Amino acid sequence: MKKTPISWAGIVRLGLVQTSLGAIVVMTTSTLNRIMVVELALPAMLPGFLVAIHYYVQILRPRFGHGSDTGRARTPWIIGGMAVLAAGGVMAAAATALMATSTAAGIVLATIAFILIGAGVGASGTCLLVLLAATVDDRRRAAAASITWIMMIAGFAVTAGIIGAFLDPFSFRRLLLISAIVSTVALVTTVLALGRIERRHAGFAARPETRIAAHDFKSAIRDVMSESHTRRFAAFVFISMLAYSAQDLVLEPFAGAVFGMSPGESTQLGGTQHGGVLLGMLLVAFIGYRLGDGRHSILRRCMIFGCLASSALLLVLAGSGYISPDWPLHANVGLLGVANGVFAVAAIGSMMGLVSKGHRQRDGVRMGVWGAAQAIAFGLGGMVGTLSVDVVRWLTGSALNAYSLVFLAQAALFASAAYLAAELSRQPALPSNDAIGAEA
Repeated sequence: MKKTPISWAGIVRLGLVQTSLGAIVVMTTSTLNRIMVVELALPAMLPGFLVAIHYYVQILRPRFGHGSDTGRARTPWIIGGMAVLAAGGVMAAAATALMATSTAAGIVLATIAFILIGAGVGASGTCLLVLLAATVDDRRRAAAASITWIMMIAGFAVTAGIIGAFLDPFSFRRLLLISAIVSTVALVTTVLALGRIERRHAGFAARPETRIAAHDFKSAIRDVMSESHTRRFAAFVFISMLAYSAQDLVLEPFAGAVFGMSPGESTQLGGTQHGGVLLGMLLVAFIGYRLGDGRHSILRRCMIFGCLASSALLLVLAGSGYISPDWPLHANVGLLGVANGVFAVAAIGSMMGLVSKGHRQRDGVRMGVWGAAQAIAFGLGGMVGTLSVDVVRWLTGSALNAYSLVFLAQAALFASAAYLAAELSRQPALPSNDAIGAEA
C-alpha cells in the first residue's frame, strides 16, 4: 500500500504528545519549584540545581535517537520516554513532600526523579520530532512545527491553571494526587494519540526496504559528526538557544530595576513577550505553508531574519534605559517576542527538513545531537544570564549597566547564529539518507 503524508488531524494528534510532555514538565519545574522555596523555605538554588539536572541528562538524546534508529520504530521510544517522564513527575512530587520531614532524603529522591524527567523528555521529545519529520509533507513543515510548539505551550498553560485551581487548600497529599492524575492522563493521551500513525505514514519519507543494518552507537555518532551541516546546525542551535533562554530570567527583573515596574506590570510585560512569540510562530506557519519550503528555502530565510531581528531589538533594549524613562518598552519586548518566535519555529522546521540528510539510518542520532545542543543551551542560559547580571552589577554598582551588557551579549550571540544560518543556506543541496550508503 502506498504511504501518504500525515493529515492535519494527524499533526494535531502528534501535537497532543507535546501537550502531554509540557503538562508534566511544567508541574515539576514550576509548581514544585515554588513549593520548595516558599512552603518549605529551602534555598532557591535547590530547584535551580534540579532543573539543571533535567537539562543536562538530555545530553543522552543522541543515544535515545540511536536506539529508535536501530529498532526501526519511534513509537515505543516515545511511549517509553513518556512513561519514564510520568514516573519521574510523580516521584518528584513525592520527594517534595518528603522534604517536609527529611530534607536530605527528599533531595536524594528528587535528584533521582529529575534524572528520570530529563531522560523521559529526551527519549520522547527526540523520537517524536523524528517521527513528525518522517511523516509530514514538506509544504506543511513550518505549520507542523508551529502547531506542535504551540500545543506544548498550551500544555504548560492548561496544566498550570488546573493545578492552581485544585491545589488549594494546599496539602502534600493533594499535591501527590494531582501529580499522579496529570502524569496518568499524559501517558494515556500519548498512547491514544500515537495509535497506528507510524505504521500508516512513516514510510512516506523513508521506505523500510531502504534501511540498512545498524552500526554501534560510536559508529553512528562518528558518521553523524562527520557531516558538516550537522555540526554547523548543532552550533546554530546551541548559540541561538543560549541567547534565547538567557533573557527569560533577566527581562522582568530588568523592567523592575531599570524602569521601576511593579511585579504585576513586569508580569504583564512577560505576557507581551510570550504573545509576540506566539504571533511569530503563527506568522512562520502561514508563510511556510503559502510559499512552500522547496527551492525558496523559506524556513532558512525566516531563521536568518528572526535571529537578525532579535539581535537588533536586543541592541535597542540594551540602550533603552539610557535613552528615556518613557521608552515604549512593551512595544520593544513584543517585537522581540515576534522575532524570537520566527527564528524558533523556523529552526524546528529546518531541523525536521535536515534530519534525513546524510548517512542512512541516522535520523534519530542526528536529531538527538541537535536536541542535546538545545538542552545544554537552555541549562546554561538562565544561569549564565543571571550570574552575569550579578557580577557586572557588583563590579560597576549599576543595575542598568549590568542588564545592558547582558542584552548586548545576547545580541552578539543572535548575530553569530544568523551568520551560521546563512552559512547553512549557502551549502549545496544535500542528498537524502536514501542516497548515501553506510560504511562497512
